[in-house]
Amino acid sequence: MHALRTPDARFENLPGYAFAPHYLEVDDGEGGRLRMHYVDEGPRHGRVVLMLHGEPSWSYLYRKMIPLIAAAGYRTLAPDLIGFGRSDKPSERTDYTFARHVAWVWSCVEQLGLSEITLVCQDWGSLIGLRVAAEHQARFSGIVLANGGLPTGDIPMPPAFMAWQKFSQETEVFPVGLILSAACVSKLPPEVVAAYDAPFPDETYKAGARQFPMLVPSSPSDPASAANRAAWEVLKQWHKPLVTAFSDGDPITRGGDLVVQQLVPGAKGQPHTTIRDGGHFLQEDKGEELAQVVIDLLRRTQPATAG
Repeated sequence: MHALRTPDARFENLPGYAFAPHYLEVDDGEGGRLRMHYVDEGPRHGRVVLMLHGEPSWSYLYRKMIPLIAAAGYRTLAPDLIGFGRSDKPSERTDYTFARHVAWVWSCVEQLGLSEITLVCQDWGSLIGLRVAAEHQARFSGIVLANGGLPTGDIPMPPAFMAWQKFSQETEVFPVGLILSAACVSKLPPEVVAAYDAPFPDETYKAGARQFPMLVPSSPSDPASAANRAAWEVLKQWHKPLVTAFSDGDPITRGGDLVVQQLVPGAKGQPHTTIRDGGHFLQEDKGEELAQVVIDLLRRTQPATAG
């Protein structure tokens, strides 16, 4: 597998993102290795918060949340999915599959020895994260689900998603920063738009970003459908806390929070939140509010100390 690596200089002096880089290597599935980047802030022995971004963002999306959660005393990790951010970017679209992304994130969790994880996931971060949590549930203690879900292809995708999928395949230039900006309620400053473009010096780096919309299961026979159905069977027996924090301005995931609340036992009785004036990327629009949802869950579930 041939992979591209974005020059480090592209990540210098990005607004609000002064986190030290950390790296590990994952198996590319073809006998080679890929470098995966992650942010790791807060006390190393604190309870773990694992934040997974979606498409076509990267860990920069969590820059408003990372300092707040770390300052509250929790180890705060935000990986860049393979193909995004400071992680390596396989050059062929066929290199990217749903199963590989699940395996790469699980490899990150396993290599870092993470346990008692509170998962924070949105967009593709939820598709991957919910799979990893369901397949390795002993490693996870709670979930905050924001504007996301785990589709199986058995229910038609909303028109807004189908329009996005069509655009992603037909546009000659895939304008990552502008896509992020268009999916927010707030107007992103030019330097923030540029920060989302930073991982992608040119179109050759965007194979993963181009392919992701096509990997969402949109029919019952999709290659990922069976594994996602199996994950749902686990989630329907999931009694650990699961809190939804969906925004009020996302046409793609609207209503998905209610489905999760009905199907997942651990969602019963939780203080679910509708975040006002937020778009699809609510971490941009309302990152501080979403961080507080995470902190509140961790504090509610704080283990009792002997004394």
